[in-house]
Amino acid sequence: MPISLFSTQRIVIAMMHASAILVLASGNAFALEDKPAALRAVEEQGVTVVGPMPSAGGLRAWAAYSGRNPIAFYATPDGKFLIAGTMLDANGRDVHEDALAKTVAPVMATSTLSQLERSHWVLDGSSKAPRIVYVFTDPDCPYCNKFWRDARPWIDSGKVQLRHILLGILSPTSAGKAAAILTDSHPARRLESHERSQMAAHAKTLGSGRSSAQSDSELKPLASIPAAIEAQLASNAQMMQSFGLAGTPGLAWRDANGKIQMRTGAPAALQEILGPK
Repeated sequence: MPISLFSTQRIVIAMMHASAILVLASGNAFALEDKPAALRAVEEQGVTVVGPMPSAGGLRAWAAYSGRNPIAFYATPDGKFLIAGTMLDANGRDVHEDALAKTVAPVMATSTLSQLERSHWVLDGSSKAPRIVYVFTDPDCPYCNKFWRDARPWIDSGKVQLRHILLGILSPTSAGKAAAILTDSHPARRLESHERSQMAAHAKTLGSGRSSAQSDSELKPLASIPAAIEAQLASNAQMMQSFGLAGTPGLAWRDANGKIQMRTGAPAALQEILGPK
């Protein structure tokens, strides 16, 4: 059975045998002898365990995360079972919420940034721009084109660089168009040419309250996608899904406090993401 994270409910923590837990990522943050068998089983099935955490009530506790969800684990005295979730005090307050966040957040941020940096992205703007925003972009996405258009003042001033992680998920031609960009001798120029050619048409379309896929007039989809490019596109789509981003454009950036922020869609208020103009 999958782990229940209880991220939106204040309820008493649930007990699960470790062999029944299904999870998403892996980790090995501290010595094997410090971990009960149940916690090692959790790691083998994918949870990233950051390390021990101070705990109330005399239970041994560990901070961990799965995907982008922090998890607190508590071991029973015999070490055979784990309790995953929220420990409440007499006033119904989560006694470990702050400790869990402070322990897990820096590790999650580092891991997420590493994944984004290693992905297959196309640079939009100056590589020296101080602020970096990752954008999961589908060539057939009109809202991606809107975000591209709205971001021009920040890009042109050299304050922001966008790193487009291309996808091929929106329409039957999306993958072929993404492949055409990625196989071009100048992918950044190819992407810019494509997005610029769509600006007027999509501004008019979205202004009327309708949306439509990008046209093929400027960017012809490849009829046959090379296996390596197909693998890149699949990896990019899997990454977006693992981050919990439900559509395009999917945005990821590091805020002033060093925390990774993510958002789906073309936001109206851009300064939160791109900073002052």
